[in-house]
Amino acid sequence: MEASEIDQLESALRRTEAILAGVSADQAGLPTPCADYDVARLVDHLVGWASSFAARVTGSTFEGDPNDFRAGADPAGEFRAAARSIVGAYRSGRPEAEKLPVGMLLMEYVGHGWDLATATGQPVTFTAAEAEPALRTGREMLKSEYRGPGQAFGLEAEADEAAGSVGRLVAFLGRSPGWTPESSPGPAGP
Repeated sequence: MEASEIDQLESALRRTEAILAGVSADQAGLPTPCADYDVARLVDHLVGWASSFAARVTGSTFEGDPNDFRAGADPAGEFRAAARSIVGAYRSGRPEAEKLPVGMLLMEYVGHGWDLATATGQPVTFTAAEAEPALRTGREMLKSEYRGPGQAFGLEAEADEAAGSVGRLVAFLGRSPGWTPESSPGPAGP
């Protein structure tokens, strides 16, 4: 694993943590570009999967299903702890970490980080250095049978060059790069 890949992941995780820290309690019920989640469920998803990935790459055990995870009073702190474990496992060359492509984690955290920032009116600070390897990984690994209604990923949306690398990534993941809370059909639910 190249140090630059790990640096990109560490940067994306820090940016996601900052977005989590910027979510206020009154935003919990807001819709997100990820139609199955409101802000509260997306926060739970981000923290739950970070905790699950941390267990996976360190060779420990995550109890339960990360999809059923509920974040505590300090989601950003929980995420930070998991992110440190993830980055530490990659930096130390743990064999478990070698089995999980960094690009998959970039895809998860740049994509859902964008969802959360956009839903809560925060700036999207992810960079091309984080989004482009995520998009490459997605194009290599995401099969068409995982896309569409009832699947884990939406159909690829359109994005022009003006959308930038992050916009092209979120379009690939099935979101409209121009999504706003006002364009949402209403509050999302699990």
